[in-house]
Amino acid sequence: MNARQDSAEGEQGAAGRVTPSPAGRGGGAGAKGESRLAMVRRARRTYRALGEVYYYAHPELDFDDPFQLLVATVLSAQTTDLRVNQTTPKLFAAYPTPEDLAAADPSVLEELIRPTGFFRNKARSLIGLSTELRDRFGGEVPGRLEDLVTLPGVGRKTAHVVLGNAYGRPGITVDTHFQRLVRRWRWTEQEDPVKIEAEVAEIFPRKDWTTLSHRVIFHGRRICHSRKPACGACPIAHLCPSFGEGETDPDKARKLLKYEMGGQPGQRLKPPADYPGRPAPPLGTRVDGA
Repeated sequence: MNARQDSAEGEQGAAGRVTPSPAGRGGGAGAKGESRLAMVRRARRTYRALGEVYYYAHPELDFDDPFQLLVATVLSAQTTDLRVNQTTPKLFAAYPTPEDLAAADPSVLEELIRPTGFFRNKARSLIGLSTELRDRFGGEVPGRLEDLVTLPGVGRKTAHVVLGNAYGRPGITVDTHFQRLVRRWRWTEQEDPVKIEAEVAEIFPRKDWTTLSHRVIFHGRRICHSRKPACGACPIAHLCPSFGEGETDPDKARKLLKYEMGGQPGQRLKPPADYPGRPAPPLGTRVDGA
């Protein structure tokens, strides 16, 4: 076994043993007056450090083909990937193709996707995009950004998820986690997702964009939370200019860790082979410690 492929408990322990450097304690990296070159170098060091922690970073939606990923990503708005993954098995069994979903009875579809929230709007989007796929694209999910964003319910974020993970075409996925962290790390001061995407894209080679998105989003979900980041358990604290916004005590910070970093199930029912944690349970299953 690769040394990186330790258990979730080992992963959690490694995070817990982190002792932020003096630079991190004082606000450190990215402090006022940092040059553009210094910021770019720090950003790339952060990317590499995240790769050591999240060597298994991956899309956290279960899917077998581009159509399933597109549908799952639309459903993921305003809910967790876990809830989507618990909902889509029945959905895809009932509507395996765009043609099937385009012909769905809205009321039946709404009940199937109800657990994901905003189910009426999402049902309209799913039927609409499936109809477009059937009528304009021969039942296939297009592999171009310009085409994807013309589909109902599909914006740049969703399009980049599909392009990067179903077609291997690099893109930056600017979700709420990504927005929060790149601003917290002072890679950008922009607030508009399109402008954030453009500025971050200038820092990293195109080939890294999809993997960068996964690593940043993983960190945001597991350690660098919105309201209470686990600063004292963060393995990249020495690179963070915002160290101290959250809990700095290592023992208290460890209790804030989520998913495999906290010894809990992940978000996918069917995770990749190198995932170090436990698969998520089906909908309605009780899991101790989750």
